[in-house]
Amino acid sequence: MTSEAIRAQLVQSPDHGVAAQFGARVRAARLRQELTLETLAATAGISRATLSNLERGEHSPSLTAATNVARALGVSLAELLGDEERRPVVVIPRGERLVFRDPETGIERQLLSPSFAGRGIEFIRATLPPGAATDELRPYHPAIDKYVLVEAGTLRITMGENAYQLEEGDALYFRANMSHRFENGGQQPCSYLAVLDYATLA
Repeated sequence: MTSEAIRAQLVQSPDHGVAAQFGARVRAARLRQELTLETLAATAGISRATLSNLERGEHSPSLTAATNVARALGVSLAELLGDEERRPVVVIPRGERLVFRDPETGIERQLLSPSFAGRGIEFIRATLPPGAATDELRPYHPAIDKYVLVEAGTLRITMGENAYQLEEGDALYFRANMSHRFENGGQQPCSYLAVLDYATLA
């Protein structure tokens, strides 16, 4: 399945088959961890009804909701979405990346790593239009490691009471055990690469 198809199904014109597959994987992961709907919903910051509908595949999740659910489960988003068979070499053409775009903010997130389950690394490229900011991203429990490299523009990363202003070419590492936020306060689009290391969760 190409990224264009998944993008349309998850973001623009939801497909019940893909939504059902995502929901089934969320439910399976929740049951493996012996979590109730109430507990997972509270950790993910969504309502119990929203999570229940998501698990039943009744609607496709927004990027924020999908990311928060994955974070609450301690798995990568790709693990809940991907259906690729693991192979020793994987080429991902530019036009076939798994892409999420928030229609309200214009923030785009591209998955650069293979979308198969069971690996400990997620590699993404994100683009923020001028003035755009993510929601407050909830902490990972247990924490994961995040590595960020600014490709273009400026990026402000806020973690608790501390803020870090990054310019093109700057890199930052942090332990994602607290809420954090990404913001482009500049006049030009900002793009950055990020590596999310889930290895400690294995």
